Amino acid sequence: MVAAVTQRELRVFGSFAEADRADDEQYASLTPAERVNILLELIAAHREATGEAATRLERVYRVTQLLQL
Repeated sequence: MVAAVTQRELRVFGSFAEADRADDEQYASLTPAERVNILLELIAAHREATGEAATRLERVYRVTQLLQL
């Protein structure tokens, strides 16, 4: 299982375009590993909600990580 701490932040924007720009900047500032962790969190939440097992993708990710070392 992927263990992560998600920080919650509330920001107020003057327009949808400004909010979209801030989202783009925030995701662009993440490392590739942080992006993968977010993806795994979303997949785990979806699978938990639908009752699916979440081990397959995590196992593939772990094998890929080992191959890169």
